[in-house]
Amino acid sequence: MPRMMDLSSHATPGPGGDAVAAAVAQACLDVERSVAATLASDLPPVNTLCRHLEQYHGKMVRPVLVVLSGLATAPTTEKVAGGLVTLAAVCEMVHLATLVHDDVLDEADVRRKTQTVNRLAGNEAAVILGDYVLSAAFALCSTLGDARISEAIGRTGMTLCAGELVQLHHRENLSLDERTYFELVRRKTSSLIAVSASLGCRLAGGPDALQARFGAFAEKLGTAFQIQDDLLDIAGDQGVVGKSLGKDMEKGKLTLPVIHHLATATPAARGRTLTLLGAPEHTPRQGERAELIESLGSTGSIDHARRTAESLVQEAKRDLDPVPESAAKRMLLSMADAVVSRAY
Repeated sequence: MPRMMDLSSHATPGPGGDAVAAAVAQACLDVERSVAATLASDLPPVNTLCRHLEQYHGKMVRPVLVVLSGLATAPTTEKVAGGLVTLAAVCEMVHLATLVHDDVLDEADVRRKTQTVNRLAGNEAAVILGDYVLSAAFALCSTLGDARISEAIGRTGMTLCAGELVQLHHRENLSLDERTYFELVRRKTSSLIAVSASLGCRLAGGPDALQARFGAFAEKLGTAFQIQDDLLDIAGDQGVVGKSLGKDMEKGKLTLPVIHHLATATPAARGRTLTLLGAPEHTPRQGERAELIESLGSTGSIDHARRTAESLVQEAKRDLDPVPESAAKRMLLSMADAVVSRAY
């Protein structure tokens, strides 16, 4: 059974909280079934790889945002509408495809505490499987019968790929600034999270202005989520996090704490950090990771990243001020707080 978000931990006191948590948990199970059915093939080798992807589902943040945004727009404690489940499955499949491709680019061996597809079957199979999953997502999306939703998902796919291409362009760019970093994060991570929430609202009948509110909330949430990932990649425990760590450093990707450190460190400290980061395809040893963590702490760079993530979460919560009170809204606000406290 894949690890899913502990919805009970996000259910806040108030009427309907338990019922909404139960409805969203059931919807997540329905999403898993929908993904499996959509990816099913008459070819055994394809099915073998698709079944391996069942271990990639993780916390299912994007499906949860689709469903909760829909329920917050049209509050109900009844069974989640089938359209929301279908849209949630589409967003989850786009996400799964990006994970498969990212693991190829990062040469990662572990994802969700299991072998990555590229480790299991090679890069060629992983690339094609990612394309297969993305194609399946677009095919499923077309069944919703809403051209604006299909267009939004398609444009988001383009945004994700463009962000990845620009990140590749900046690989080994040790002068990357925070403005460029945040633009990369907006495209590579936050865009899919944002469209998950805004389209969940749309499918539930929400007006354009409310859709924009949900999108803004989720975009900030996605950025805070990525900053927390940055911190975990540097200082996390792989056994807890469940994926290969140190890949940002190994691949020459500058993340927020490192960017801040390089901008504020003394010339000597900056020079040492650049030496650690500058060797292409260098796998950081444990001692070097510890040295980097100590250096980032000395310039307040880890605290800077944490404060930035916490500030984004507070801004995100304010974006939902116009949304009527409901159990679903309270759960969204609780999810936002959980982003900066997660250890995996």
